[in-house]
Amino acid sequence: MSFYTLLLTVSFSLLAFAGNSLLCRLALAHTQIDPSSFTFIRLGSGAIVLALIALSQKQRFIGQGNWLSASALFVYAAAFSWSYVSLDTGTGAFILFATVQISMLFIAFSKGDKFSPNQWIGFVLAIVGLSLLLTPSQVSAVLYAVFMVIAGMAWAYYTIKGKSNRAPLLVSADNFLKSLPFAAVLVAFTWQGISVPADGALYAVISGAVTSGLGYAIWYVCLPHLKSSKAAVLQLSVPVIATFAGILLLDESLSALMIAASCIIIIGIYIALKQQKSRDSASS
Repeated sequence: MSFYTLLLTVSFSLLAFAGNSLLCRLALAHTQIDPSSFTFIRLGSGAIVLALIALSQKQRFIGQGNWLSASALFVYAAAFSWSYVSLDTGTGAFILFATVQISMLFIAFSKGDKFSPNQWIGFVLAIVGLSLLLTPSQVSAVLYAVFMVIAGMAWAYYTIKGKSNRAPLLVSADNFLKSLPFAAVLVAFTWQGISVPADGALYAVISGAVTSGLGYAIWYVCLPHLKSSKAAVLQLSVPVIATFAGILLLDESLSALMIAASCIIIIGIYIALKQQKSRDSASS
């Protein structure tokens, strides 16, 4: 893959990941669609796109995933949708991003990885930044921030479970498909509050088909051409992109506390990831 092709594909993937936050906030705050319907349509659209990609490559994807990962994917998508009923695009993206990275570092530590002093500094900084974002002065309803924390923890679990997969695209296709029964049950339980306007449904389809399904597929193509350290650092840009997209496109505000907390989170996670990758390289 040429440098410019890699640059374009990586850029698209990062924009797609940030686009998930923007589209979800746009749908839940500016249309009448309900979180359950958005979740079901998003997962269904993602399943269709990933299945079509797998079939176009004449690859068998049924049976590649598992129900535990699919349930984690569902929890992530549902909690993500509910959180954006209230959270601004950037606030939600930073809470998700911080929770995912903190959870993955914590899981690594619980499995026996020893943190260096700098890693501990980065880890603590990330927690401090996340804590600032979770203060009542920053979010109008703490419950919605808790939903995003749950989404982040579920996505961290899903990511760690999928790290050993040799065919991540096929596994994702099956997991998206397996997540649909969970989403259907959620829709059934919230049936009285269901609302599926055309504009909200369209945002959900784009979120599932383009920024989720196609975004993940292209990211998996890029990963073999990127060092793991570079891939991790590149993802630091996702909540930043989401924040500025929310400001420019949804007229959202940016408080001093949000700026401070976001900077603390990025610096902390960068330090922790940099130290972790340095140790991994030294031991290999």
